[in-house]
Amino acid sequence: MKKYLLGTAMALTLPGAALAAEECGEISMAEMNWSSAKIVVATSKFLLEQGYGCDIAVVPSDTTPAVTSLAENNEPDIVPEMWPNSAGDVYDKLKEGGEIVELTSVLDPGGIEGWWIPSYLVEEHPELKTIDGVLANPELVGGMFNNCPDGWGCRIVSDNLARAFDLEGNKIEVFNHGSGETLATSMASAYESKEPWFGYYWAPTTPLGKYDMVSVDLGELDEEAHAANQNANTPNPRPSAFPTAPILTIVTKDFNEAHPEEAQLMSNITFKTDTMSTLLAWQDENNATAEEAAVYYLKNNKDEWSAWLNDDARANLSKLLK
Repeated sequence: MKKYLLGTAMALTLPGAALAAEECGEISMAEMNWSSAKIVVATSKFLLEQGYGCDIAVVPSDTTPAVTSLAENNEPDIVPEMWPNSAGDVYDKLKEGGEIVELTSVLDPGGIEGWWIPSYLVEEHPELKTIDGVLANPELVGGMFNNCPDGWGCRIVSDNLARAFDLEGNKIEVFNHGSGETLATSMASAYESKEPWFGYYWAPTTPLGKYDMVSVDLGELDEEAHAANQNANTPNPRPSAFPTAPILTIVTKDFNEAHPEEAQLMSNITFKTDTMSTLLAWQDENNATAEEAAVYYLKNNKDEWSAWLNDDARANLSKLLK
């Protein structure tokens, strides 16, 4: 499979697109150090280079270094996957000052958090779709809640929700995992054995791309309660659903003004969160690189990404669209 994908990637390189490079020039693009961001970068890089004739310089980064660089150096030009909720006050000042432009939600509807159970449990016991149904039937979920590891932000929120829903009082033990790996492994082991599992997880991720899981309905989102639940010392936590986290493509003001066609492309590039989870699962199962996952996406979703392009780019990539 990897040999096939590498061969395909080479075949997809279209030398003719380089003729437009002088018009586009060099563009810097931040590549965050998590898998979904790497796939977004690989896909965007290919389309910008082969469709628009750009020369893309990929800059390895993370949220804080990227925001700091934008504030101090007005670069990189593009950050394809920014989580503003984690970016802090500097990001807010850049946005308020008009130094950056938020183009689109690169993941739709965004980052998803929740408490999950396997679909096969819901099929057998539909009442487990809601937290009330889970609390009334602790034995059906194995009498255990698989919690976030220490040090994770979700640990504080889930700890507070566990108190708000009185999991222990409803005979559901809270098991605190020591790492993200053991949390993921517990889901995989239960799913493959068709055993009960109940716990926290988020998307896009490889496990939620591999396993058909159902998000338990925790009730309405109470923004005030959720904000309070992020404080470990909250005395009386209240129930609330998790909000969806925005995940955006941002560019500098200068790039947006100097490269309107390329900025339009980046504003069009968006993946369903479920689609990205599926891509991450495919990447894991095939031991593939982000570039190979991007090629897999491009080969199998032509109708989707062709609509992102302008007419000239569509002509440059016409061999791919046949």
